[in-house]
Amino acid sequence: MIQGPTFSHVKEHGWQIPERLNMAWEVCDRWAEAEPERVALIEPLADGGLRRTTFGDLRAMADAMAHRLVEVGIGRGDRVGVFLSQSPWTAAAHVAVWKIGAISIPLFTLFGPEALAMRLGDAEARAIVTDAGGAERLGGDLAPALGADVALVTPEGLALGGPPFATADTGAEDPAVMIYTSGTTGNPKGALHAHRVLRGHLPGVELSHDMLPQPGDVLWTPADWAWIGGLFDVLMPGLWHGVPVVAARLPRFTPEDCARIVAQTGARNVFFPPTALRALKAADMSIPGLRSVASGGEPLGAEMLDWGRRAFGLTINEFYGQTECNMIVSACGALFDPVPGAMGQPVPGHAVDVIGPDGAPTGGEGEIAVRRGSASMMLEYWRNPEATAAKFRGDWMLTGDRGIREGAFLRFKGRDDDVITSSGYRIGPGEVEDCLLTHPAVASCGVVGTPDPERTEAVTAFVILRPGHAPDAETRAALQAHVKTRLAAHEYPRILHFAESLPMTISGKIIRRELRRIAAEGARP
Repeated sequence: MIQGPTFSHVKEHGWQIPERLNMAWEVCDRWAEAEPERVALIEPLADGGLRRTTFGDLRAMADAMAHRLVEVGIGRGDRVGVFLSQSPWTAAAHVAVWKIGAISIPLFTLFGPEALAMRLGDAEARAIVTDAGGAERLGGDLAPALGADVALVTPEGLALGGPPFATADTGAEDPAVMIYTSGTTGNPKGALHAHRVLRGHLPGVELSHDMLPQPGDVLWTPADWAWIGGLFDVLMPGLWHGVPVVAARLPRFTPEDCARIVAQTGARNVFFPPTALRALKAADMSIPGLRSVASGGEPLGAEMLDWGRRAFGLTINEFYGQTECNMIVSACGALFDPVPGAMGQPVPGHAVDVIGPDGAPTGGEGEIAVRRGSASMMLEYWRNPEATAAKFRGDWMLTGDRGIREGAFLRFKGRDDDVITSSGYRIGPGEVEDCLLTHPAVASCGVVGTPDPERTEAVTAFVILRPGHAPDAETRAALQAHVKTRLAAHEYPRILHFAESLPMTISGKIIRRELRRIAAEGARP
């Protein structure tokens, strides 16, 4: 077993990151040299079988792709889009870009022309790695998003088994990957990360999966690898540890397909986004055989954790971070019991606290911040020094999230611009949403504050009902009473709209600013 810095090393000695570092060597070359037949990736096939990609295979694919990228003119520092879903070639494409010393840009395959044009234009991408279907889209309705000098590179026709590609000698601080923010507020910005970013993720991944790796572990997530949660919370940490990773992006998430993939591939360690957990809970789907379940992106609440224990036979470990600095807080059922409503403890190696306007830690509510020095912290926002400077207050990187420090635990209150001020109270929308979700009539919901002349803001809920429940005054009153009695009298939604859908980011987060706009215009979602 190849040894390297793990959670315990970080805990005892701080970050142990060599000055010269390349992620392509970390996740591919070192395993291919030591154990070329070790399984890196597992693909479930339609006939019920499995296709396995070894680390030797992965290096051959990455080397062939790297040679091709150099042929089309890609060199150090150039930006290369990776327009692929979950597949071995997605992993190989990132590895190939890093081998050259270039910068990979994960791109979601469901992006439309405007989203692609914004990212590719902002990054001044020189090439895009995609498959035949992606090339057809990029050459057709997405052609306006591309410049004339952007090369399209596909795996089709690449000859494997050719000469090896010498991985570039890069520094730990050299840029390697640029991931665009989800755009919940303002335009997406390119968070530029260095080769050290993977090392920065490892402690949190290990904690959130109850001390990964253990014998027999196999990782999977239904989240696309185009997002930091799929790419650096699952795929790359799995490859770093030599733990097989399942490549099975679902065209549309269903509880039935989820259970099938777990059973077919033997996945034991799953990262479920909250939206996937809600779908499984709504279907009352139990999935046996899992060793760990991690979730992040939105607070889960005590009701979801209780359901998880019944459905999976284990405690779901929440984790917290963002594109700019990820995996900085985590729960770990193997080490400590969760605190209902708290998202976990700061991960070793990351100094996380709740600070006030003066930049000093506060004993009450404040902004969640992480101190400079976290290995998973971005270098900068790409070519945006103003936004980069605004992201920091002294030595603290601001998350834009409100929270409370309770001993060793951190409790999430809401986005800084999402926290509701009503009758002098500051109300986190997540708490109200969690409470509504415990009512049997509620399938999904979003909560915001809307202007109120008496209270500054009124708690306003948009609710999607389960089948069999009528969107009438009686249901509305029952839901309001449910929150008033289960949570707090001042936190119940004085305004409650029934909706057929909610505005969501592609990564599955509710866009609350859009809900506020809908409420202001008197429209319906």
